[in-house]
Amino acid sequence: MHSPLELSKTPPSRLALKRRKPASPTRGEATGACGSDELSISPPNAAALLAWYARHRRSLPWRAGAGERADPYRVWLSEIMLQQTRVSAVLPYYAKFLARWPNVRALAAEPLGEVLKVWAGLGYYARARNLHACARAVVERHGGEFPREESALRTLPGIGRYTAAAIAAIAFGRRATPVDGNVERVIARLFQVETPFPAAKPEFHRLAQMLTPKTRAGDFAQAMMDLGATICTPLAPACALCPWMADCGARATGDPERFPQRKAKPAQTLRRGAAFFVMRADRSILVRTRPPRGLLGGMTELPTTAWSADFEESRSLDEAPLLSSRRPWRRVPGIVAHVFTHFPLELVVYATNVARDTPPPAGMRFVPLERLQEEALPNLMRKVVALATGARVDRTTRSYRWSATRHQN
Repeated sequence: MHSPLELSKTPPSRLALKRRKPASPTRGEATGACGSDELSISPPNAAALLAWYARHRRSLPWRAGAGERADPYRVWLSEIMLQQTRVSAVLPYYAKFLARWPNVRALAAEPLGEVLKVWAGLGYYARARNLHACARAVVERHGGEFPREESALRTLPGIGRYTAAAIAAIAFGRRATPVDGNVERVIARLFQVETPFPAAKPEFHRLAQMLTPKTRAGDFAQAMMDLGATICTPLAPACALCPWMADCGARATGDPERFPQRKAKPAQTLRRGAAFFVMRADRSILVRTRPPRGLLGGMTELPTTAWSADFEESRSLDEAPLLSSRRPWRRVPGIVAHVFTHFPLELVVYATNVARDTPPPAGMRFVPLERLQEEALPNLMRKVVALATGARVDRTTRSYRWSATRHQN
């Protein structure tokens, strides 16, 4: 059993001032001033969370079994994939990556285009480019072995504060503290942090670091993640099942869902545009590759207009690809809606058919419809093809069953 954790005599500012009495008189108590009010905190016992984790830990393919050493490659791969993405969405992609590239050297040796193809559909495509760059950096700078220290890990492409701490703790047992959205929610409720997000992020890190035990930091990090993902959920948290129920300040208020506090986000400006679906008589689709940098960098797309807030649909065809032979453009009923991190997007779709011998315009190419799944086609473009063809979507695997019946010659 681990001894109870002890907090600093001067806890961070902005903690809620009204806290319950400690659940147990044997637990350590930290007091400090926040303005002119006294603050009393009963820190939770790390051993209680670790005991809960031993019984209820999620079974995930990248996690090592009890007594086993975690594979740094698998930890890194999973952490990159899980950024802003649900576990259920990551699982099939993780399996595909691991089957094709079982170690960092294999991934580093692959061309970026192949990596983007396998990643297609998972979203946030800068992660895939950074994943590939990081694999090559690990091979070139570190002989194919991931660094063990946070500071060295953070010098690698695509690895920031959270990911470096997660790899250091989980793969190498370092006393590091990864703080993701699940952990932030646990900390905000446990300590009743009133500072709104994102200003509270430094405070979340300080509190989480104080809770991290000197040993089993990797298990503790994963336990915090699981607690936030399965018990301390955004809505309707299962407080009665929480190993830290008696220590939780937010639960004591009777309204744990009020935490973490968040400032209202400014409204995002809707951008609009048009996409062009061109099917050749041999069932090939006109596509192009986006520039390597920027939004959806290096991914495959159907030709589109510019995306803007002042888009005029009446002028859409002014930007349509120039083809040597085609039937009239047809406006496909419906709209493709998609949300990027910084703006929502709506696309109308125009479709046409061309002769079998029609050459592609400069910078474009034709790809057989049945091989479109092999392209690095982002979700936005999958939606465009789905609308144009009437494809059925498997929501679990994010795969599409293309059907060209709607626009065949």
